[in-house]
Amino acid sequence: MTESADASQSRKPRKRLHYGEGREALLNAAVRVVARGGLRKLTYRAVAQEAGVTHGLVVHHFGSRDALIEATLAHTIRTSLTTSALEPGTGKVADFAAGVSEMVTADPDLQAFQYELLLEARRRPELLVPLRELYDEYFDATQRELSRMLPAGADEALTRLVFAALDGLVLHQLVLGEPEVIVAALEELRSLLRLLHADGEGDGPGDRGGS
Repeated sequence: MTESADASQSRKPRKRLHYGEGREALLNAAVRVVARGGLRKLTYRAVAQEAGVTHGLVVHHFGSRDALIEATLAHTIRTSLTTSALEPGTGKVADFAAGVSEMVTADPDLQAFQYELLLEARRRPELLVPLRELYDEYFDATQRELSRMLPAGADEALTRLVFAALDGLVLHQLVLGEPEVIVAALEELRSLLRLLHADGEGDGPGDRGGS
């Protein structure tokens, strides 16, 4: 039975991918595998099947499962920062986090992958280093945009508070759905930021700790 299944699998047409394209496809496949089944389901064969290539190609690109995990996490860092709504760059409260709900809807697997690794990091501390790098990027982007919006700037405590609210809302939509609830909650967050903006208009730029 196993031999027959393996033979059938080997007869399936495989995709011909260029080096860069192949690696990107494998990273995206790894994200989907982990999002569906958790990190324990991440194997060469599972990723290869998801990407429609031979598992030897996964070995060729990454060499070890740990290398695959690290590369996939680095890939999510790059992808998340380009698709996140943390830093529109306008300095307008109305624009802050405007696309967060749509981001979750468009690519829930990317968000699920990150939460899976956060939980796994409790058991595998070596994952904390790249995860901290990811969250430091999130914190920095959040602080820069808050500092554009608020006359008094944004210190670390305010930055963490605002990002924690956003992170919790992303998790809420990922697990429970209810995008309309998330949109309403985001608007409430913007209302609070407008109050901070008004409160800080008469203060110096460093009174809240600067940027």
